[in-house]
Amino acid sequence: MKVLPCGDAGLLVEVDGLPEVLALADAVRAAPPDGVLDVVAAARTVLLCVRPGTDLAAVRRAVLELDVQPGAAPPDGERVEIGVVYDGPDLEEVGELTGLGADGVVAAHTGTPWRAAFGGFAPGFAYLVGGDPRLEVARRSESRTSVPAGSVGLAGEFSGIYPRSSPGGWQLIGRTGAELWNLDRGALLQPGCTVVFREIR
Repeated sequence: MKVLPCGDAGLLVEVDGLPEVLALADAVRAAPPDGVLDVVAAARTVLLCVRPGTDLAAVRRAVLELDVQPGAAPPDGERVEIGVVYDGPDLEEVGELTGLGADGVVAAHTGTPWRAAFGGFAPGFAYLVGGDPRLEVARRSESRTSVPAGSVGLAGEFSGIYPRSSPGGWQLIGRTGAELWNLDRGALLQPGCTVVFREIR
């Protein structure tokens, strides 16, 4: 773990990978050092936002003393169910790539709960991890110039839902009408929550 100053009100913690990110974020949220206001996870870093005037050296020491156990079961978080129509333009191809067939992809995507690991490129987008490992597929070789809002996709170990229309290169397997972001509520999928996909027709 490498702990670096990030301005005068933050520390950036660099770790080896996503398992360490999730474990560290869980540990800090469970026992936040004095002055820590927010925990912002990413793929290989955790940003700790602190109250101005906080002793950053003390926070750094507290972080380094935390008992961080990668791979440990995550704490119970909010459970969010997302209904999906599985008719995405890449569903058949993902079925071929994985050897599961289209129906098998749907069964795998709905059969294992996912976890929102961290937020992404647009308000409301969450990188979801912990799903069926058979669904790991590469991004498309060419990105689409426009992916419709609500599209459900796969890329590498992640699943995700496009909160608004934007370019994107994920493999699209379905779509949902769930509202992922609004100004009053913020993001539907908060880091740490459990996401369960349910097939709808």
